[in-house]
Order: sequence, then structure tokens, then C-alpha cells
Amino acid sequence: MSGSYTDGGGGEVIESVEQMAAHLAKGCKPREQWRLGTEHEKFGFALKDHSPLPYEGEGPTVRKMLEGLTRFGWEPVLEKGKPIALKRDKASVSLEPGGQFELSGAPLESVHQTCSEVNSHLKEVKAVADEIGAGFLGMGFTPKWRLEDVPMMPKGRYGLMKAYMPKVGTLGHQMMFRSCTVQVNLDFDSEATMTKMFRVSLALQPIATALFANSPFTDGKPNGFMSYRAHIWTKTDNNRTGMLPWVFDDGMGFERYVEYVLDVPMYFVKRKGEFIDATGLSFRDFFNGKLSILPGERPTIEDFDDHLSTVFPEVRLKQFLEMRGADGGPWNRLCALPAFWAGILYDNASLDAAWSLVKDWSAEEREALREGAARTALKTPFRKGTIQDIAKSVLAISRDGLRARAKLNGHGENEAVFLDDLDAIAASGRSPAEDLLQRYHSGWEHSVEPAFTDCAY
Repeated sequence: MSGSYTDGGGGEVIESVEQMAAHLAKGCKPREQWRLGTEHEKFGFALKDHSPLPYEGEGPTVRKMLEGLTRFGWEPVLEKGKPIALKRDKASVSLEPGGQFELSGAPLESVHQTCSEVNSHLKEVKAVADEIGAGFLGMGFTPKWRLEDVPMMPKGRYGLMKAYMPKVGTLGHQMMFRSCTVQVNLDFDSEATMTKMFRVSLALQPIATALFANSPFTDGKPNGFMSYRAHIWTKTDNNRTGMLPWVFDDGMGFERYVEYVLDVPMYFVKRKGEFIDATGLSFRDFFNGKLSILPGERPTIEDFDDHLSTVFPEVRLKQFLEMRGADGGPWNRLCALPAFWAGILYDNASLDAAWSLVKDWSAEEREALREGAARTALKTPFRKGTIQDIAKSVLAISRDGLRARAKLNGHGENEAVFLDDLDAIAASGRSPAEDLLQRYHSGWEHSVEPAFTDCAY
């Protein structure tokens, strides 16, 4: 959700739909240049009382975390003089609205490399956090804090979003301030490959949701969901979220996605580093030079990229594809997500096998899987079985794909080693959330406070 760190309005002026489609198509690259970019969010909290970290002030703060991390070579990004992100090489650390720390990893060749990156990042974060009395929690939704307890970070776009969210959904603020995810960004070599990957990953996104479900608590007690984070997205803003059933229609491609994005209501236009309120206005009007707040002005490619960052479907297309269906969790599952999707999408035989599995699913079935995975995870019924059955099949496909990729670590192991935990989850039929609920009812003695120890990095 962090968006770009520019003053806004840069790049060529957009004159046609084809121009925007061509911009997306620039993401096409030969298979040997395909990379993985893993992103994950985590909750910062004060060790003394498990309260959320304010941006600045006494005690442990988000600002102290950002400033402390600069010792590791991170360069601060400022907004109105305040650090709101960090950059290093091709990676960044950014802030979600409620102070969730997000690592947007560099594009890397293998899951081994991306897992090493995650581990190095968590070590850096822990080094600074230990000094200031902070900790970081790996879950999909904060188990304890009330919405009013969570501070808002000083980023202009978040103020606009906060004011707009209640106009278009009931749980948008919960998404902004109390949820955390892990996702992976993947490449494609052509429009046809992108379309096939898009369809397969949309259909299977609920399977990832079920395997990674890790948000069963709200306000200190069970909330009735395995992935409350996933449920939140169904009540946030249906104009910019969801399963995009039209992706499965004939004619899907870069231009079709552009047509969709043109009709997603805007959040802002950025000019000279300032966010101009455009909430609810039409990017298509902007494209046609009829935006009321900038009459006669047409968007630039940079404006288009900013707008793309405000679209939140279960799979998002930029110059790569983003898998967006999983809850945040422990470090081993942060490594498992890129392995899961690379195994399915980065090997032709596995992609074909996955497409054969999902191609006759109806839009209604895909939507039912999305809603069911949030509530009952692997136990969600589907046809004559459950999501658990699908998960076992899909993990076998992914494992075959990772073996075929043959990306080995120093011990001669391929990337399939990162699927072991997911295989165990699928075999048990119990999502991580169910294990947390069992602890809550037994060892945790009906308290979520132990989560800040047991689920901390």
C-alpha cells in the first residue's frame, strides 16, 4: 500500500489506453530474467505493555526504529521532513497506516535468496527493537488492540484514505490499521503467460488464504474467523477489491486490465510532493482531461502508477503480478509463500497442471472459496471435498515445479524444502489459526497476551 516515493506527475503524458497497456507490458521479460520479490508486514509493539508503537515520542517509537535501521545502510525517505520509509539497493522498508513495518524485498533469483533476505531483515529489526524496548509480532491481524488504540502514520495518502473508507465499506479502517500480510511479486514473459498466471493465481488465492490463515482474534478474543484479515477485504471497498471474474473472460490482457483500472475510483493526485484529495473521482475523467480538481490536465505515467497502487484485488497486476491472499506469520511461512507460488507459476508443466485443476471452476465457486477460506480455512467444503483436498493437490504441483526449477542451496536442497511446513498444515487439515485457538483455550488461559511472546519474531 505504500506507493512510490516521488513528487508526483512525472513521466510522459498519457494520450491513449494503448499507452497504459504498453506500460504494463514493459514487465514482460525472458524466463531466465524472472525474479521473486517478497513483501511482508509485521506489528511493532512496546515490550513493557504490548501497546502499539506511536510514530514518535517517549519510549519505543516507529521513528526510532526507522532511524536505528539506517546504521545498516538504509537511506531514509522523508515526507514533510519526517522519515516514512527506507531504501537500500532495490529493497525498501515502508510503513502501513497503523505503523506496520513492511519489507519490500529486492527482486531475487531464488527462494533461498529471498529467505536469506527475510532473515537478515528480521535480525536488523530485532537489533534495533531490542535497544529501544520494542518487539514485532507475526500475525494477520492484531489480536489485542482496539482501532482507537492504533496511531496513524504521518503519510498524506493515509489521511485521505481514512476519511474515504467509511463511505465505501464497513471494515476499511480495520484493513488499514490492524492487518498484516505477506505477498510475493512474480514476473511473466508475455501477455498470454500473464493471463494464464493471473487466472490460476486468482482461482488458487483462497487456498493460500486457508494455508496461511493466522488471524483468529479481535479485541482480545476469538472472532469466529480463521483469517479475519481475509474477511476484512470482502467489506473494504468492492470497487477496488475481489476476485475479478472478468479475468477469465475471452479478451483478457493488458488493455482489459487498464479498462478496469480506469473505472476504479481515485484516492489522490500527487503534485510537488503534496497529495491532492481525489477520493471517489474518476481516473477515466482524468484520462479524458475532465478531472474537476485539475481541469484540462491529463495524467502522466507516474499518475497511472500511483493509481495502480490504490487497486487491491486478490491478485494485482503492475509490471508483475502480486499474490495478495496470505496472512502475516512466522519467518518460515514468510519463506513458504514465494516457494508456493513460484512452484505453481514458474514451471510450465506445473502451470498447466494448476490450470487443468481450476479451469472449470465457476465464478460463484471461486467467490465461495474466498469467503469460506476466511471463515473455515482448510475445512471449507468444495464440490465433493474440502479446501484441504485442493491444498494437497496444489502443494504437490508446486513441489514438482520447484524440483524442475532446480534452484539449489549450499546443501544441495531445492526450493521445495520451504514447502515442508505447508505440507504438514495441509496433511493435518488444521490452519495455523486453529493452533492459536487451541493455545488460547488451554495454555494461554483465554488470554491473547502470550501471543506477543509466542508469535513474536
